[in-house]
Amino acid sequence: MKDAVDRLLTQWGQQRPDVDVSPMGVVGRISRTSSLLDKSIARALASHGLQPGEFDVLATLRRSGEPFRMTVAELLGGAMVTSGAVTNRLNRLTTKGFIEREPDPSDRRSVIVELTAKGRAVLDGALVDHVENERVLLATLNPSEQDQLARLLRQLLIGLGDAWEDTPAEVLPNVHDTSAPFA
Repeated sequence: MKDAVDRLLTQWGQQRPDVDVSPMGVVGRISRTSSLLDKSIARALASHGLQPGEFDVLATLRRSGEPFRMTVAELLGGAMVTSGAVTNRLNRLTTKGFIEREPDPSDRRSVIVELTAKGRAVLDGALVDHVENERVLLATLNPSEQDQLARLLRQLLIGLGDAWEDTPAEVLPNVHDTSAPFA
């Protein structure tokens, strides 16, 4: 069976046989996979009244542990988005009652963001559905294939400079460890 990227590769092979377009097979498939996954994840989170970016902020706070509080700067590092994107997300989450913001008593220029009980309840419910949705999305690959794909993608990400410097690769979570912080 062939996918949409095979068609593109075939067309390029006919039009430009002098160019090795095989990298497009990998990058194109990663890109298309990301797009399809993003759409499914957005649908699943919408049933909880959340957008993916909002889920990311709540999940970052929840993963931080008790008391589920972080400065905006810490949140930026954990959520890996721009400050403008975080500000918009924080505004929406505050309006929904999922977080509270207060000035940092040790640094008035900084703001502390705290997950509310309502936000924690919504996030905890959404997390269960989110992980199950991801399990369904990956069901065409057996556990061994999922682990292999996770290792290869980790290797690619590290090679592209997206490394978690504090933790050696051999202690990063296994894709099948349900307690692993993937959100």
